Amino acid sequence: MKKILFALALTVCAITTSQAQTKIGHVKSQTLLDTMPSRKAAIKEIKEIEAAGLKELRDMDSAVQIAYKNYMDKRATYSQTVDQYEQQRIQRMQQALEDRQQQIDQQLQVMTQEMNNVILDRVKRAVNIVATTKKFNYIIDESTTLYSAGGIDVTNEVIVELLKLEDELKKTK
Repeated sequence: MKKILFALALTVCAITTSQAQTKIGHVKSQTLLDTMPSRKAAIKEIKEIEAAGLKELRDMDSAVQIAYKNYMDKRATYSQTVDQYEQQRIQRMQQALEDRQQQIDQQLQVMTQEMNNVILDRVKRAVNIVATTKKFNYIIDESTTLYSAGGIDVTNEVIVELLKLEDELKKTK
């Protein structure tokens, strides 16, 4: 019986000791993202590409509208064969516009995902550096935490590491 009580006491002490050693930190992820020059550059690049795509689509749509107006103006003078040809040509133009719109949307989505992955990888590396240096067991994002009554805010330390990683990125380019 004494052995069981001793083992139980030893287990409680071990659990208490391990819980006392757990070190938890938290970060404000939006603050981290907002301080990254590479993220700002990526957002700017995506917006420029999106604007170019929208201009291309507007130009294509304008060409379809002009072709349709010309068709409607001259329709009465067309033979049946020419009429069918013009209708099919306008339909092909409209289909090309819709296909190009899908391509642009898909390309923007892929580019955004790729840029986000690079940025999030950099954030994870910075968090990992801080966690390793400061010996944290967990670093939690405040925006996804329902409740927190403790922990240490390491946002500023992670920002420092992020900016170092950003500087390394600039030097390699």
